[in-house]
Amino acid sequence: MNNNNYLIINSGSSSVKFSLYVADHVEATLTGIAERLSTEQTKMSWTFENNKRELELAGADHREVLHNLFNILSKLNLFKSLTAIGHRIVHGGEYFKSSALITPNVLTKIEACSALAPLHNPAAVTGIQAVLEQLPDIPQVAVFDTAFHQTMPEHAFLYGLPYELYESQGIRKYGFHGTSHQYVANQAITKLGLDKNNSGLITAHLGNGCSICAVQNGASIDTSMGFTPLEGVMMGTRSGDIDPSIHQFLANKLNLPLAEITNILNKRSGLLGLSGSSNDMRTLSAKANEGDKQAALAIEVFAYRLAKSIAGMVAGLSRLDALVFTGGIGENSFLVRAKVLSHLTVLGFELDPELNNQGGDNLGLITKANSRRATIIHTQEEWVIAQDTIRLTQTEA
Repeated sequence: MNNNNYLIINSGSSSVKFSLYVADHVEATLTGIAERLSTEQTKMSWTFENNKRELELAGADHREVLHNLFNILSKLNLFKSLTAIGHRIVHGGEYFKSSALITPNVLTKIEACSALAPLHNPAAVTGIQAVLEQLPDIPQVAVFDTAFHQTMPEHAFLYGLPYELYESQGIRKYGFHGTSHQYVANQAITKLGLDKNNSGLITAHLGNGCSICAVQNGASIDTSMGFTPLEGVMMGTRSGDIDPSIHQFLANKLNLPLAEITNILNKRSGLLGLSGSSNDMRTLSAKANEGDKQAALAIEVFAYRLAKSIAGMVAGLSRLDALVFTGGIGENSFLVRAKVLSHLTVLGFELDPELNNQGGDNLGLITKANSRRATIIHTQEEWVIAQDTIRLTQTEA
């Protein structure tokens, strides 16, 4: 059983990320990505046994990329031991409260959610179909970004809109980054010695996309992202929460179509929009340190809006045991963590600057001994997908 390989595929609109896990091994054996699909610049790169290789695949689409990936695995003698394939699916709507073994019915429901995630779900469906064409007998598993948040109560996921729009169009808060929030919450419960049946956590997944989650007794009860990943805290290129009337205002004043305004909010706002220079926190931190006022302002707004969202999430909890930072920014930016916690002293957080600067103690804690606890936990989203794939496809010996 330990020689079985599990391939994890994350199909985006213009990219395919992939990783290969051996059963029960937390670290991936092989990782890689194919980028700029269906263009002259399509390229695949992968790392195996610390060796990185690249392959030019001009014009290749999802199917061609996966075909090449299978050839690569075959040359590395990893193909014949391929046991199952797990797919990251962005949107499962209200159909899926957990990961699912892919059947024709499951695939139909994933396709039905494409209107809710038009850039991501169709790409995932294409990836699943490509595997079916080439490896029809290999079991496949769908792991949903939205599934973990299906435990949210109605009062948390409904908007103040006519209820018929929820009933007829499915307009509600769905939430995303579910695999990450689930993983770090479970890790925090274990590492900090909490009672899973009587615990309260706020998890902050901070990367180019960012979201906050309130986790009560191991279950999501509220989250910052909503109907789409645009809602919530400010992000790398996304605005996060804004007055919805801004759409109409910009349409009238600048004569812009709604699609262009939405594009601005998704791709030209957030850290990039406020700084005018970058969506990368490392770059902005360096610029701010050199006296760039716009970069410094972008970081201040980011941290304040993040802290405000964290404080708001507390309303859903009956207790608060810890705040968890994860993701590229959450795990690596001591500046952001310090600024966020400086806004949350009212909740009892007291930063230990030395621990924060060195990335936490042996438990990842960055707060003083008498403080409410804040910790850093490295997220392992692909491993979560691999675990669910293994669990749903294992057969009795």
